[in-house]
Amino acid sequence: MSFSQLRFDGTATGPLEGIRVVDLSRLMAGNMLSLQLGDFGADVIKVEPPEGDPLRDWKEEGHSFFWKAYGRNKRSICLNLREAAQMDVLLKLIDTADVFIENFRPGTLEKMGLAPETLLERNPRLVVVRISGFGQTGPYAHLPGFGTIVEAMSGFADRTGFADREPVLPPLALADMIAGVYGASATMTALYARDVRGGRGQVIDLSLLESMFSVLGPEAGIFAKTGKIKQRVGSASNTASPRNVYRCADGGYVALSGSTQTVARRIFEIIGRPDMNDDPRFATNSDR
Repeated sequence: MSFSQLRFDGTATGPLEGIRVVDLSRLMAGNMLSLQLGDFGADVIKVEPPEGDPLRDWKEEGHSFFWKAYGRNKRSICLNLREAAQMDVLLKLIDTADVFIENFRPGTLEKMGLAPETLLERNPRLVVVRISGFGQTGPYAHLPGFGTIVEAMSGFADRTGFADREPVLPPLALADMIAGVYGASATMTALYARDVRGGRGQVIDLSLLESMFSVLGPEAGIFAKTGKIKQRVGSASNTASPRNVYRCADGGYVALSGSTQTVARRIFEIIGRPDMNDDPRFATNSDR
């Protein structure tokens, strides 16, 4: 096949065609989750209150760029869930759904009469995704939680920035994005278990804090073993060297990473310092 044969086909369907998602969430994590499913062909029905998803209000020069990005491949319906007739509409949608997503504070769904047990009685094949800051159980479960909070509590912010300055939060909704991707993976696993393994619907407890903490990898284990807290090193790395952002002679910047021994040796040669390859101080990544 030549590249000239690769054409856009507006009639093509994705592998999740036939999967219906009812998304009752607000802002980022839930929208990121349903976006993943919608991009692969799921029928995502976005349920919004009369004032709309608050994400629509995140604007740049009057344009809702965030909504355009994270609301794509979805169909929106406006429902005032304080009215019984419109709550009935939501229940009828859920009855036809494969996936139901919500991100209320734990306990709110139950107060609305939409407890997972109730929903699964109505629709035993339903996958219910519950997104919250700290999970449905535990000492912080009753607290509201935003991505910014868990980016700090997880330890991520303390690992970002320079040692002589304050910890740095990411300039985007990183915790929500990570939780959304984790949630999409968990949802697909639940659908696989249902459709391939002969299982039933189930409930996914998706915590922003646990998702963010997990991407820190071995940090907690390193501290438990060594008792040391790694210092912030800017754009460098406590793990691999050479790795940093460097200013160039023309005033621009270059990001450089020599995370493997072969690449590191080539870098030393490229910068005109092949002698560093024979220097025992730089012989291995650990030495560097």
